[in-house]
Amino acid sequence: MVRRILDTPSSLTIETLVEGDNQTFPRPGDTVHIHYTGTLSDGRVFDSSHKRGRPFVVKIGTGLVITGWDEGAPYLLPVTDPSDTGQTSRRSKMSLGETALLTAGPEFAYGAMGVPPLIPPNATLKFEMELLKIDRERPEK
Repeated sequence: MVRRILDTPSSLTIETLVEGDNQTFPRPGDTVHIHYTGTLSDGRVFDSSHKRGRPFVVKIGTGLVITGWDEGAPYLLPVTDPSDTGQTSRRSKMSLGETALLTAGPEFAYGAMGVPPLIPPNATLKFEMELLKIDRERPEK
């Protein structure tokens, strides 16, 4: 199942590899613990939390990561139904325990500069991500 996040020439997509609990979703301001492996389009690994032996921990939606992760962050979050009923939609949302593949074109990654020598200019990056834990910024209502 591929979920298109943004409709751009190189696109930003999330593909579910393993379903999560479909009940527990991060909210804006929550801190998430994610294991990930970042690869180039040829399959070479350029970064991995697994190799470091600890998950990546980040407060979501704060601009601390590449644009692809920040633009993808709404798909780690439930969104309010367009009818403004206050209901949240579970479609296209990553839930606790889910493993997904995020693909980010150069405009959502490191662009024309790249990050030499690990990431060449204009590289499309793939991140296999597993949402391990959610620390709530504020309690559920």
